[in-house]
Amino acid sequence: MTVNLRLRHVETVDARQVKALALECGFELAGIAAATSVPESGYYREWVARGFAGEMRYLTDHRAAMREDPRTLLASARSILCVGKLYNGPQPYSTQFASEDLAWISRYAWGEDYHQVLRHRLEEVVNRLRAQSPEPFDSKICVDTAPLLERSYARHAGLGWIGKNTCLINQQMGSWFFLGELLLSLDLVPDQPPPDRCGTCARCIDACPTAAIVPAAVEGGPAWELDSRLCISYFTIEQRGSIDEGMRSQMGRHVFGCDICQDVCPWNRRAPATEDGVFEAAHFAPPLDQLAALSEAEFRDLFRDTPVPRARYSGFLRNVAIAMGNARLEKFRAPLQRLSEFTEPLVAESAYWALRQLET
Repeated sequence: MTVNLRLRHVETVDARQVKALALECGFELAGIAAATSVPESGYYREWVARGFAGEMRYLTDHRAAMREDPRTLLASARSILCVGKLYNGPQPYSTQFASEDLAWISRYAWGEDYHQVLRHRLEEVVNRLRAQSPEPFDSKICVDTAPLLERSYARHAGLGWIGKNTCLINQQMGSWFFLGELLLSLDLVPDQPPPDRCGTCARCIDACPTAAIVPAAVEGGPAWELDSRLCISYFTIEQRGSIDEGMRSQMGRHVFGCDICQDVCPWNRRAPATEDGVFEAAHFAPPLDQLAALSEAEFRDLFRDTPVPRARYSGFLRNVAIAMGNARLEKFRAPLQRLSEFTEPLVAESAYWALRQLET
């Protein structure tokens, strides 16, 4: 979408013009939220207190308190430009994909690492806004890693509502979006959050193999929340140690992340595919036996500039071994035997488990 607006002969900029700049810079969604504390910060505190963050210490350490107010990131902040970048591709969803010898990598990790993509686009927004604004302003770019309740501010900025699967859902475009924020000292009129349109639908809850979407225990808060400790994405990306054996058989062929709760969402039935080449699928459903044979150097080279190295080499091979065990194909006996002799106990133990699955 291209919007040709120029800021001329004005004393200040307004929200409409800032959002138009974001769309010109390649974002599909843009909205404004006030840079103040939101009720969701209280829900977040209780979510952390119940242990639902698991081993993700970056969500529970001193940075947890910083999420109370965006002005801890930029003291002069008065507004937040919230943006969404579409990453959906034309490939089938994981729930439509039946090849038992292929791995599943979460849709968001198929292409270039979104952190740098969004940051560069937001830098372009800042540069163009500075060139056109008659007044100086302070700014700070946030993309995922900053201690900010991204989905909450995106909701308040009108980008969508928070679904039962805890993803931000846009009525026209679905949920396949990366989120980014630009904190600004400019005083801009905020947008309004849209109504929740999940209704009585529970497809994401019913489809989750590990029952990770649980009833919320927060008065006045969301009805459902995510227990990360039960989530396949958490197992395959964030968990550093061994995965509970009771959960392994529910992981299917997921080796990095999971998309099931989005794949079954009715709002994604007609979700558009991105036209941005940076998110083209370089690693769609690779063969499991090829992944099992990767050396650490080959792993880093294959997935360079993508989110996949976050799982670490040993964690990734652990996931591959479990996926081969769940596939129960005789062709995987030899690669699993090799992994069972791996020097890293985490990988070897998972491979032994997988070999046992071939016998059942």
